[in-house]
Amino acid sequence: MKKDIIIPVVENVFIAAVQEWSDDFMEKVWYAYLVNDSDFNLEGIMVVSKAFGTIDGEMKKTSLLRHAFVEIPAVSVVKIEMIEKSVLTLNNEFMVTYFIDGTLYDKKFIFKANSINESEMEEVPILFVDGVIVR
Repeated sequence: MKKDIIIPVVENVFIAAVQEWSDDFMEKVWYAYLVNDSDFNLEGIMVVSKAFGTIDGEMKKTSLLRHAFVEIPAVSVVKIEMIEKSVLTLNNEFMVTYFIDGTLYDKKFIFKANSINESEMEEVPILFVDGVIVR
């Protein structure tokens, strides 16, 4: 029965977009990080990302990108991917699934269209740099 299903709440795990200099592109680019600000190690992590929305009245969506990590220690971060500047005008979604002590957790994190910008930045825990956080 539905009342017997326990869905654990994701706490102290979030996605941050941080701007960094890229020698390859010779400009600042945005990178997505998975931040584990909890006291627990995350195991068997799977991150699926995509961007979607409308540009000039036309529906656009990107391919799905999948990332897997064996373990992310407590109070640490891992770089997921670069966020291409052409998709900043779209909603950027990150579906994160992981285990803590054999219990499955999952949460969908969405950066709303145009929300990844310098005016939305705050200090990212653990990294101690400015970025855009979605909890």
